[in-house]
Amino acid sequence: MNVTPLPSWDALVPFADHLWQSTVVLLLAALLTLAFRNNRAHVRHALWLAASAKFLVPFAPLVALGRELGWPWPRVAEVERMLVLGPGSEPLIPLDLSLQAALSDSSALAAALPGALLIVWLGGCAIVLLSWWARWRRVASVIAAAASVEDGPVFATLRRLEQKDALPRGRRRPSGLLEIPLALVSADTTLEPGVFGVLKPVLLWPRTIEQRLDAAHVEAILAHELCHVRRRDNMTAAVHMLVQALFWFHPLVWWVGKRLVDERERACDEAVVRQGSEPDVYAESILRTCRFYVESPLACAAGVTGADLKRRVERIMRPDSGAVLGAWKKGLLTAMGMMAVCTPVVAGALTGRGDVVFVRERVRVRAAPAQAGAAGGPTFEVASVRVNRAREGRVMLALPPGGRLTATNVRLRELIQQAYQLRDYQIIGLPEWIDSARFDVEAKAEGDVAAAPPGAGGPMQLMLQALLTERFRLKAHAETRDLPIYSLVLARSDGRLGPQLRPSGVECAPVTFPGGMATPPPPPPAPPGGVQQGCPGVVAPWFIGGRRMTIARLAGSLAALVRRPVFDRTGLDGDFDLDLTYAPDQTPAGQPVRFNGVELDLDAPSIFTALQEQLGLELEAGRGPVDVLVIESVEQPTEN
Repeated sequence: MNVTPLPSWDALVPFADHLWQSTVVLLLAALLTLAFRNNRAHVRHALWLAASAKFLVPFAPLVALGRELGWPWPRVAEVERMLVLGPGSEPLIPLDLSLQAALSDSSALAAALPGALLIVWLGGCAIVLLSWWARWRRVASVIAAAASVEDGPVFATLRRLEQKDALPRGRRRPSGLLEIPLALVSADTTLEPGVFGVLKPVLLWPRTIEQRLDAAHVEAILAHELCHVRRRDNMTAAVHMLVQALFWFHPLVWWVGKRLVDERERACDEAVVRQGSEPDVYAESILRTCRFYVESPLACAAGVTGADLKRRVERIMRPDSGAVLGAWKKGLLTAMGMMAVCTPVVAGALTGRGDVVFVRERVRVRAAPAQAGAAGGPTFEVASVRVNRAREGRVMLALPPGGRLTATNVRLRELIQQAYQLRDYQIIGLPEWIDSARFDVEAKAEGDVAAAPPGAGGPMQLMLQALLTERFRLKAHAETRDLPIYSLVLARSDGRLGPQLRPSGVECAPVTFPGGMATPPPPPPAPPGGVQQGCPGVVAPWFIGGRRMTIARLAGSLAALVRRPVFDRTGLDGDFDLDLTYAPDQTPAGQPVRFNGVELDLDAPSIFTALQEQLGLELEAGRGPVDVLVIESVEQPTEN
């Protein structure tokens, strides 16, 4: 049975991204409130509420949407992520294996820290929620012991205010199908008058308040509480309380909570004065209430005494209760809202799929894979496996001379592909964490072990299989499954080839890259009377240029583009020179795409059409037997 591992640093990266993005949105909202400081308070309250709600809505789904809707930008970062295999490669970041013992203790501590942070966070959430639950129970007990009020002067005033056009006659149920009046209850309590409840609010009225306030004061307070009901202030306060519980460690979240209470009370004050209450009478009613009653212990139980009383009274007594929004400020709010939604989508589109890869015909279809970690097979003399926490863009996997393996910032998926010489679609059953975790691997074999040719399983591949079995607890077996495939066949019934597919000559013909980009250097000259070997080839998302290439190798190159096995069923033998130009997938209509100064031909046909028109070949969809590696179990690695 596999035990669910504690979170790693890689698992915390999305959370950290969400945290700083939400903080930036909060700071932008704070700047906007300064721009709207002379306008009505409900505008600033809405800005603070949007900043609070951002903590509950990550940008990651919008970025993912942008990547789906974006275009395959050719980017240098993606070129650096290609896997470099074969002799002669040097590691991009050398790793001193002698440092492993000295760093082992600190690495173990660093690996345990994310789990400890998770426990601290859960403990903080529990403390905040329990504190609020205790306060909620305190107010709920007062409501439960209160008596319902259905007559008298306060009840009559409440119903009269509900009938005014400026205020709703009642509140709506969540379904919006029925309106009911606000319930009024009275109790012997020192709590201020306030609205309690989110979905079914109730107005709690202290029984002794009528002995301390005049009728005009009572009417002003009732108008204030009805304004809270109309604005759904308890619901918005509950949303922010959830944010505070989840992000209790963030000081700005608590600061926003104070701003929300201040602006909601000011918004209600402005509404009450606009509805006809005398400012001096209304201000006096608030001061009298504060003199005899205490503020509600819950932000989601809106009362009348919240926020800074001195500043509230000063604002109430001003003749101007806040200017309405002008056209340019409305436009500013609209633009900022659209920017908040569109920015992550555009960012996802700009960092979407697409790359340019220069290879020397490394694409191939693997034969049946072997069982993982064969017992008694060769193993590395020394090996180091570490979690890569640098999150750098370069991905490198190399087999330099001397029986060495160097991998930087690679996923376990790439290690398995190299160990068993498989394609991505031939590996089945990988867990979800495998695409988020990155690793650095350094290994050295005993003696000088040469890497096997591409597509063949040699000693280095067997040693890598043993490493995966030991460090990652990889258990897998080979199967042959019936999966979707493509068959590469002749497109024309007469067997004629296309103009861009020609039998090879003795010498390697030069590769002409579209737009005049630099091409791979030619191999050494052919010996006298012989045939030039190792002709260069180029595979890019919009171009394949091959010299002395077999059709079987072309099928392997196409498999990487269509992400499905491609089998050569053309019946063509021998070597061919070919040039295939096609349009990259999902390019923006009417917008040029350039790479290294070369503008891509977006009017080129799709890969399927280009094969028929330029090479005289065709991809036929079907199903067939495919050798796959089924992952039975795999675990996070043990680090050195």
